[in-house]
Amino acid sequence: MTQPENATTSAAASLEEIQRGWHDLQTRVAQLEAERDALRQETKSLRSLLERAIEHRQKSHAELVLLLTTLVGKLPLNDVGVLVSRLVEHNAGVGEISAALIKGKVDAPLPQPDVLKALDQTKRHLNETIKALVDELLKLDTPLDRSLLETVAADPESFFSPTVLRATRAYVKGQLPRERVVREFGESALVFFNDMTTDPKLNPRPKPEEIVLTFKSDFESLLQQNAQAANGKQKELADLYRKVQESKSSSEQARLQRNAFQKLSFTLELLHYYENQNTEAPDTVFAQRLPVLIEQLVLGGGAETLDEKQIVQAEELLADIINPDHRLMVINNVGKAGGLARTLKYVLLFRNERIPDQHETIQDFVKHLIQPQQAPAPKTLAAILRLAAPAMQKPLVRAIMATDRLRRDEADQLGRAVAKELQLTDFEEEIKQEVSVPPEVERQLAWEKIKDMIARRTDPGTIAAAVRERLHAKYDAEEMRQSWITFTEADPIALIRVFCQLPYLGDGRTDPVARALMESYLTRLMHEKYASTYHRVLNSLKNMYHANPNSPTLLNFLALVRWIDPGAADKMNRDIGMPVPAQP
Repeated sequence: MTQPENATTSAAASLEEIQRGWHDLQTRVAQLEAERDALRQETKSLRSLLERAIEHRQKSHAELVLLLTTLVGKLPLNDVGVLVSRLVEHNAGVGEISAALIKGKVDAPLPQPDVLKALDQTKRHLNETIKALVDELLKLDTPLDRSLLETVAADPESFFSPTVLRATRAYVKGQLPRERVVREFGESALVFFNDMTTDPKLNPRPKPEEIVLTFKSDFESLLQQNAQAANGKQKELADLYRKVQESKSSSEQARLQRNAFQKLSFTLELLHYYENQNTEAPDTVFAQRLPVLIEQLVLGGGAETLDEKQIVQAEELLADIINPDHRLMVINNVGKAGGLARTLKYVLLFRNERIPDQHETIQDFVKHLIQPQQAPAPKTLAAILRLAAPAMQKPLVRAIMATDRLRRDEADQLGRAVAKELQLTDFEEEIKQEVSVPPEVERQLAWEKIKDMIARRTDPGTIAAAVRERLHAKYDAEEMRQSWITFTEADPIALIRVFCQLPYLGDGRTDPVARALMESYLTRLMHEKYASTYHRVLNSLKNMYHANPNSPTLLNFLALVRWIDPGAADKMNRDIGMPVPAQP
């Protein structure tokens, strides 16, 4: 009974049934195909929109990073290279992810920022310089191990390994590492050397690789007595002795060796910093290590006078420093011990393109050169000033004529004699013209220059430095009044920004003349006679406050006003609409 029922159930559909359902089946298939085509077209449109969005995002992000790196490169930051590198790395990562989402490959990169271009070019130049200096040291036949120098040329980072550091320090002192002597001449050769590391009390058991040796004073006689102690290398050992003694002497060959080694050390230190900016502190490199190498290069061998050829070599090394602030950091840290090294510092400053606080620097240099009531010979001063840039020689001579280290007539006579030694053309005529110009006209001309700087929207720090320089040269009530008039005729925002820059010198000190000038400005600003000027300044401060209550210029200006006159600061706070700080 079951089998017939199953057979009936599984029987094929009849022709009539198929014909009746065929039309419905065609309709459903056509509908499904239409939906498939619509979904395919929608998918293509969505993919196209996604690709366009990702490409636009990638390009806009890359352009934004390029703009940011250009802006960051103009800031006087010590770690500008690190910031730019992080921005570029971030941009590269975004580009790779975007490309993986759409095409699987990265488009042509945007132009490289100028900061990174300069960094890459400097690195290549430093690597080439290292190879050239190593070749020079090899030709000069120094006692340094040849294989060690070749390793440094191939891998500059190896210079900072313990083995190379010990070898180079020993070379500077005229010594040799024990491990090199044992490796080249055997244990028996130690009889010709004195151990400079082992000390019964301070260092009784040093590591063998840390021991340095020096040749005994009677080495030549010992070598004759112990002919077999050098494993048959008596000639090589005698040659090494000759090289060490030559490097310690004051001969021209030894001087060339020391110069090449100092330049190599400077270049390696600088390259090491640029390769490891994330871990190396700039203060350690540019304020401690490099200034010492500059001093040793120019003043090595106990020099009593400055040699322009050595100074030019030092400038070539300094030119490899990308950041001008780092370059100034090296120069400013030269000559901490005084003497001729300090003279070198000022000479390098006055040969530099940018001289911060020029007026104060000139005054300090003249004080360094001239002791109280002790006028040096004009030829001596002229020989030093001749090393400075030609454009700086006349200002330096003028500073000598105006120095308070000597009597007025002595200073004037000394300055004229130095100018004559320097063969400064038209110097006497300029002095006569300055004497013939009335003080009122000279004052007006000086402040017209500052007014022109304000009109040209010069940097506020530069304007403040010009104002301080003028007041240091001519400090009296008329100068104060003319200074105030100059700023009242200008845009009030210029007065605010220059006011914020006036007290700060380049070394962080506060200029006492600037303090007196700011007190004069504030007294006049709060007086009813200058009410119109006060209202213009107040409107500028209000606009700053409404735009950004935490504006650095606004807060700095009010802080300086409170430093001078707390009462005036409270009045300004109320007039601006800012809360008045509680009295302590």
